[in-house]
Amino acid sequence: MIRERIEEAVRKALGSDAHFVVERPRAMEHGDYSTNAALVTKADPSELAAKLQGIEGVERVAVVGKFINFFVARAALVPSEQPLPQPHKGKTILVEYTSPNLFKPLHIGNLVSNILGEAVARLLERSGATVVRINYPSDIGLTVAKAVWGLQKLQLDPRDIAALGRAYVAGTEAYEGAAKREIEDINKALYEDSSPELSALRATGIETSRKHLDDLCARLGTKFDAEFFESQSGPIGRELVRAQVGSVFEDSEGAVVYKGEQDGLHTRVFLNSQGLPTYEAKDLGLFKLKLDAYPNFDVTITDTGPEQSEYFKVLYAVAQKVFPQLQGKSLLHIAHGYLKLSTGKMSSRLGNVITGESLLADLTVAARDREDVAVGALKYMVLKSGNGKDIVFDPEKSLSLEGDSGPYLQYARVRAGSLLKKIAEAGIAAGTEDMPAEAQVLERMLLHYPDTVARAANELEPHYLTTFLTELASAFNSWYAQERIIGGTHPRYGALITAAVERTLREGLETLGIPVPEEM
Repeated sequence: MIRERIEEAVRKALGSDAHFVVERPRAMEHGDYSTNAALVTKADPSELAAKLQGIEGVERVAVVGKFINFFVARAALVPSEQPLPQPHKGKTILVEYTSPNLFKPLHIGNLVSNILGEAVARLLERSGATVVRINYPSDIGLTVAKAVWGLQKLQLDPRDIAALGRAYVAGTEAYEGAAKREIEDINKALYEDSSPELSALRATGIETSRKHLDDLCARLGTKFDAEFFESQSGPIGRELVRAQVGSVFEDSEGAVVYKGEQDGLHTRVFLNSQGLPTYEAKDLGLFKLKLDAYPNFDVTITDTGPEQSEYFKVLYAVAQKVFPQLQGKSLLHIAHGYLKLSTGKMSSRLGNVITGESLLADLTVAARDREDVAVGALKYMVLKSGNGKDIVFDPEKSLSLEGDSGPYLQYARVRAGSLLKKIAEAGIAAGTEDMPAEAQVLERMLLHYPDTVARAANELEPHYLTTFLTELASAFNSWYAQERIIGGTHPRYGALITAAVERTLREGLETLGIPVPEEM
């Protein structure tokens, strides 16, 4: 690839291992690639540029301030199927996402996690990794105890997902009042499996929740490779903590804690005063489950809300003390932002917090019962923002065909596909025989698709690809409005460009997990 050849030439010209980048300039008039090598090494830009002449595929090298820009030769811009870089080839990467609390409908935060986690998983797969998708639902603990209390007190049917939501809301409210001790006793009984009646309510509610979750994930295009549950990880984590009291952990007022200040972190409780495992101990047990199932994994990534960033710093520090085999493995946490409606209203059919399914259902109605369009609209709005940034969701704008939306990308792909059918019916074969002397904007943009996918995968930031596809769709729509392929002066080359745009949009949408409809 041309970028790799430029990087190699720059490295050779510098004669050092200095860190520099070769990337797409912000403006096309500045070339197809640009490097900051002269800036970071304090080299003379003109002298360095003189050493960079003659790179295969590069027509011209120019200096603009401290930057050196490269203009790709016309022949090298002819669209072709470009192989994607494989920086993660040979790696096994665990991607943990969605991970909802069972016993209630999918919260909007879990929906955002599902969308971001699936996109990251697909990007890593495109970059050569073997990806294991992991869901880690909470099926025991205070959340479940509150819902079981509500089911029991209100005599609700645990086979009804709406009833589970009402039970959870009721239990949460009651826990803040006189029922706190009663709910904590239920929690303890569920952990110890000492009450057949309570355990039966929990088991039925979990079955209901899991079926509901599986259905929604299928509609979003997610299928997990493994599921671990807190009921599995909790007992394991409790024993791990107990075994290392006095070394990693210490007793504190009846609880067992990790004093994180010794590592520049903060103290966290791993076993509460009742001897029950907290989220921290459960997550420690999850590491054991992951290591047992995938002992040779290279990277584990967990996607949650931003409020848990400091929590994961402590957890990872403790995990590396408890499991020496984690040394050399990458433990990563990515945070998604909060989704907020542009109206400021967060209403729901259940409780006072919007649910994932209610948002998708309302959007599907607005999209005239086209769930594929609704899913595309929702995913685009989540993925166009960088990780950790809040998402302002405007339902009307999300369905717009005017640009900066999922349906806009879907429609551009459909338009390109429709044009290809007309080209085929006209008997026009793609080729370069009638290639114009000057390159089109589309050709210069298509050149950067592989690098964009690689950057998005390396930085775990799908928004780079979302932005690129939006720019490509816009350029294609402008070109299509001006270019006449059937009966025009460049029919064969026009067919070649159209095929490349259709292929890139389709592959890019699939990589983001956005549905690719055949018609709209």
